[in-house]
Amino acid sequence: MANISIRPLLLANEERNAYGLRYNDNTRYRKHCANKVHRLRSTLKITHGKGRDFKQLPTISPENTKDSHLQLFLFETERLYAYSNELAAESLEEDDAKARRRGLAKHRRSLSWAQKLLSLCQEIKNISAGDLIEAHVYVLILVGRLHFKRYEFSDALEHFAVAYELLRILASHSLSSRDQALANVFIDEISPEIRYSAHELGREKAYDIEGIVDEISPKCRTKLVANYTELVASYQKEIAKAAGGEKRRLQPVLWEGQEVPIRNPELVDVFLKVQDAQAQKVAKLASEDKKKNSRSRVAVFDALLNAWSDAEDVSRKLVEAQQPGGASSTTSVAGTRDIHFVHNYIVFQLLAQRTERDLLIVNALVAHSTPPTHGTSGVKDSAPVDGRLNPALVKLLDTISQSLNQMRTLSVVDESADLATELDARILYTKAWRCLYLARAYAVVPLRQYGEALALTQRAHIHLREATSLLSLSDSGTERHSAVSFYALSQKDVERLEADFEADELRYKTDWFAYNGGVLQSADGAGGKPKKPLFFDIALNYVDLDMNRLRERAGKVSTAKSASAPSATQTKHDAIKEEKPEPEQPAQSTLSSLLGGWWGRK
Repeated sequence: MANISIRPLLLANEERNAYGLRYNDNTRYRKHCANKVHRLRSTLKITHGKGRDFKQLPTISPENTKDSHLQLFLFETERLYAYSNELAAESLEEDDAKARRRGLAKHRRSLSWAQKLLSLCQEIKNISAGDLIEAHVYVLILVGRLHFKRYEFSDALEHFAVAYELLRILASHSLSSRDQALANVFIDEISPEIRYSAHELGREKAYDIEGIVDEISPKCRTKLVANYTELVASYQKEIAKAAGGEKRRLQPVLWEGQEVPIRNPELVDVFLKVQDAQAQKVAKLASEDKKKNSRSRVAVFDALLNAWSDAEDVSRKLVEAQQPGGASSTTSVAGTRDIHFVHNYIVFQLLAQRTERDLLIVNALVAHSTPPTHGTSGVKDSAPVDGRLNPALVKLLDTISQSLNQMRTLSVVDESADLATELDARILYTKAWRCLYLARAYAVVPLRQYGEALALTQRAHIHLREATSLLSLSDSGTERHSAVSFYALSQKDVERLEADFEADELRYKTDWFAYNGGVLQSADGAGGKPKKPLFFDIALNYVDLDMNRLRERAGKVSTAKSASAPSATQTKHDAIKEEKPEPEQPAQSTLSSLLGGWWGRK
């Protein structure tokens, strides 16, 4: 007879996270469980039919039990449990006592289905002890939450304590890191309820969950779990037999000497992929020669970056589920804090690997390019540099600077002063490095904007001085921070870049002098004598200038006296005056004028 497997905790956790219960969407999860129950009943052919007469279904014997029968009981339990939580939330929002009573009734019905599941698992002989322990934990949590809703904190604390101890056994004896994380998930779920129940019972050390469990569990575990000692011993024997087989263990993930808490099965899966990709990267980089084509070395980072991207996506969803509007009410504070810390750690590592890849591309482009000639402008390069090289390097260094700035905003960096100093030094060095290639892009032959290139070099000197001061602070310590090993930087690198800037400055000045004598270009790009500004011509229309005085100040001798030389304003005024016609003199008196005076004409 084939072994039967159910894994109630694993199946319930996966279904809850996938179908809405992670975000407290009980309605969606209830509908999903109802559809699942209908499909299972149709598959097993144990539907009630559509007739009016109710037909009692035959009981399921242990000999004919299949995995689908156990799944049917589990999803019936989950459907009613989600319905009870939905009614409980409705009663709190509307202050409806009737909805609360209905919710408790649904919870009792879900517990009856869970008891059927546990009874059937106990009757089956070909089921593993681990699955049976998970079924006991599942039922204990449901019973404890029913007592918790009834404000029966003493009974609730007993059930939660026994479930907590069984979960510790599952976590400590698990074969894989994923099973260990699964047990830790349910430990984090019931920890707040244990703490609250102990507080309501008046315990002084209600925060000490481990101590409470160690005190209460030995007193009532044999009463709540049948054959407790034999069950645990059988489970330990199973683990000892299976220990020699293949197992997926997650290597410890360290940050500043401390282990990063990974207490979620989804995170364990993505971290296992990250570790596999990291091992492949190290092996390929060690096997390849540095003199070979850099494309293969850059391609090594693709799988690792994809793995870190998947990890960031999973951790971001977990963080969103912990927000005030989406987190479950049973999530512990420690679990929430751990999820945020893990998300920050993953983002840092993703940006670090991306920066390391970009640095590898930059070094490859620089190594394959012809360095500029640092001699006079009369000497020509034997192989001119590609005009696309400097803009491409500027874009890559922009991406590196953006990644470093994003790292600097993470909380894990703010909490470490040494790491923040190291990152600030690399940000400044990257800015100066970017100015080097941006200045070279300005100084190429088609543009020849040497003034802008020299201004960029002056700005780069400021960045390098600040980076030097920060590196001197970090050098005073015993060793470099291990988190910045992806970007090696020392005082020699800064001095080498400083020498490149000095050589480029000399070349820019020499080429500029040979080009147009070191004169700034005009606005339209034409060199030579700069044009007179427009406002100067406009001012002459309103201001009287003493031209002789201007000539004297300019060092020129005046050819004529100021008295004999009329001003330009007077000459213009005389010309306008001459253009006006003089009025004609009145004619002498005649007979017509005499007669006109009689008729009133003047």
